[in-house]
Amino acid sequence: MNVTLLHGAEAGEAPEDPVLGQIEEALRALGHDVTRVSVSGDIVPIIEALRKVDPGLVFNLAESFDGKSALESNVAALLNLLGLRYTGSSPAGLLMAGDKSLTKKVLSFHKILTPQFATVFRGALDHVGDLRFPLIVKPPQEDASLGITSKSVVRDVKELLGTMDSLQREFQSPVLVEEFVDGREFYVGVLGNESPIAFPVIELDFSTFPENRPRVASYEAKWGEGGTGDVTETGAEFAGTKSIFPTDLSPELTERMQKVAVGAFNALRVRDYGRVDLRVTAAEEIYVIEVNPNCYLERTGEFARAAAEGELDHGTLVGRIVELALARYAR
Repeated sequence: MNVTLLHGAEAGEAPEDPVLGQIEEALRALGHDVTRVSVSGDIVPIIEALRKVDPGLVFNLAESFDGKSALESNVAALLNLLGLRYTGSSPAGLLMAGDKSLTKKVLSFHKILTPQFATVFRGALDHVGDLRFPLIVKPPQEDASLGITSKSVVRDVKELLGTMDSLQREFQSPVLVEEFVDGREFYVGVLGNESPIAFPVIELDFSTFPENRPRVASYEAKWGEGGTGDVTETGAEFAGTKSIFPTDLSPELTERMQKVAVGAFNALRVRDYGRVDLRVTAAEEIYVIEVNPNCYLERTGEFARAAAEGELDHGTLVGRIVELALARYAR
């Protein structure tokens, strides 16, 4: 079968994401023909390229359109309009999970614990809960921790207003203000549709994180760049975090986290695969922080590592995602 990898930047615009080569290799090993189409730039060439290729399946790796992550759901909508079969979540799932404020409203409806929050834009409140400091301030429609730095955690009204103003100026969008949950951070991968399964739990270990900084998965901590403008401090955040398989969790807590992750996955209509980010307090309260549909599939990333821990190597994982997508269209 001809499988088209739909992805971001074209060659020459940016360094190639290693996940493209890895997934192409896995698909070819499974006997598929593979082509690539980029979603950068004008929409007309994208439509023409997809019609020319006429893929049996689109492996949708596009996390944005024209560099804007808030437009990710529109890529899936375009595939729907073209009548193409594709992996991963629908426009509805991408839209709900891609808007952190909407995510929290849906999770609250389903009685899934998420931090109290407010959404604010230029002084207007869309929603406000019963908030207590410290708070964390985020852009609600950006992913990969974009817009989150150590200064995102605020402890008084002056810091809150300053951070809100800065984010509104940078992103020209509402800001999400939520209670900062002090606890351990865990990632749970979920795979499937009718009966999704949760992978082994991965923890983001902050044990060597700079002591003077709040323990948040900032853009600097994840990617080692941006945000502070201070290379030394940025490097300290990046070096101070690592993803591990925790060995001190009780089976009961692990099972509860996996159950919460699957519940959030289903509530937001995520399809095929995704990753749920959790914070767990000392009292073992489990909060959903974020849900990531079509999560990063690079071989050494948290999702693929957790799959491997659950005895699904990278090639098998890619094949399983293809099978899940095709099964949806076979009905």
